[in-house]
Amino acid sequence: MNIKETIKETNLNHIAIIMDGNRRWAKNRNLPSAMGHKKGVEALKNTLRVSNDYGIKYLTVYAFSTENWNRKQEEVDFLMDLVAVTLINELDEMHSENVKITFIGDLSKLSDKLQKVINNSVDKTKNNTGVTLQIALNYGSRDEITNAVKNIVKDKIPVEKIDTKLIQSYLYTANVPDPDLLIRTGGEKRISNYLLWQIAYSEIVVIDEFWPEFGKELLSKCIEEFGKRQRRYGK
Repeated sequence: MNIKETIKETNLNHIAIIMDGNRRWAKNRNLPSAMGHKKGVEALKNTLRVSNDYGIKYLTVYAFSTENWNRKQEEVDFLMDLVAVTLINELDEMHSENVKITFIGDLSKLSDKLQKVINNSVDKTKNNTGVTLQIALNYGSRDEITNAVKNIVKDKIPVEKIDTKLIQSYLYTANVPDPDLLIRTGGEKRISNYLLWQIAYSEIVVIDEFWPEFGKELLSKCIEEFGKRQRRYGK
């Protein structure tokens, strides 16, 4: 069975990725962290293109967490600039390839400049029907769930009407199906405050390779592993 057949047979619609290892990849090569992050952008472009070709409907990537603000200011500034520059430089190409771009996270904490770039990317691609690239930026799952609870209280929803379906409707991912597959690169075996609600029954694949090394071959390997799993959903 080839990869496209595996995807169709297993109903693999949504892949979420923790793109870990940019800095370690650079350190192993005696390069500055910035080079690892730039190489990571190339890996994302390749992965996005392959996902689109494979017919994956949603690709969610962890670009910047709520905890990443604790990094050195120089690195934080570089990462924010990298997001803006990448969106500006790659937007036309992604649009031509029918990619739809969306974001999850507390975007209000970002600079006005970056918010403007984000809004333009979302608006320009909103009617595209290829893979949806959902970028988690200033995202933390505990923060997301906390905000959902606050908004439920603010909307004065009666207790008897609060159920899992209602809570899900208040999450950033309200209109997106839960991930079928979660991939983490870099070998670390933890979730890192990522999509805690949404990955309740996702299959998890951890690979040792760092994110800058990721591409068609490793994505295919992860999908093949997914195809071997038996999803029971607690049954």
